[in-house]
Amino acid sequence: MGFAHLHVHTEFSFLDGACRIGALIDRAKELGMNAIAITDHGGMYGVIDFYKKAKEAGIKPIIGCEVYTAGRDMLDTTFERGNRTGHLVLLAKNQTGYRNLIKMVSRGYIEGFYYKPRIDFEEIKRHSEGLICLSACLAGDIPNAIMEDDLPAARKKIEDYIAVFGKEDFYLEIQDHGIAEQKKVNKALIELAAEYGLGLVATNDVHYILREDAKFQDLMLCIQTNSKVADTDRMRFESDEFYLKS
Repeated sequence: MGFAHLHVHTEFSFLDGACRIGALIDRAKELGMNAIAITDHGGMYGVIDFYKKAKEAGIKPIIGCEVYTAGRDMLDTTFERGNRTGHLVLLAKNQTGYRNLIKMVSRGYIEGFYYKPRIDFEEIKRHSEGLICLSACLAGDIPNAIMEDDLPAARKKIEDYIAVFGKEDFYLEIQDHGIAEQKKVNKALIELAAEYGLGLVATNDVHYILREDAKFQDLMLCIQTNSKVADTDRMRFESDEFYLKS
């Protein structure tokens, strides 16, 4: 069985993803991959182009989105600790899931936008049919709770998502980009997966195609955050491991 990347940011993760869709598909084909997902931040702008190019290359396109989750109600626009914006990966497994994903992403922009296009748990619950859910990167609500040593909160989130997606369509997501926090989070996720009888999905948070492209993505982050490359306290990725690995 081959490996498929299920956490991928294209040029449509604006000023964050540095993967041109055509080059991304070409590289996936070069690596002998039979399938690849698109999971841009909060939007689905690149989905049609991605789908067409993947089909032309004989690669199965998996349509998804790394949505932004509201800590409370998606209509709540107060900036408080309990209202943090998290991440969650949703993948469409059929036409129903694709349509539900479109509905949620659209509502995130039209009704839930507060700095980011957010959706809340109730919205996910209403439109969960046909979707597979992954717990996302360190910015996900479950990994974040683990980092804050709040295992009860992590368990509550896991139980909520199991109630919505079932154990067959909810997976805990582990990543290793050489970041210290990931070692702590992965250890807990592996233990929680065993405790709840859940599957684990290993992903690489792809933001650029080749390792040497990290410098271009770093420039994009500077533009996004109105920073200079030389700034020492700016947002930056901690390693150059966020590429399309074999």
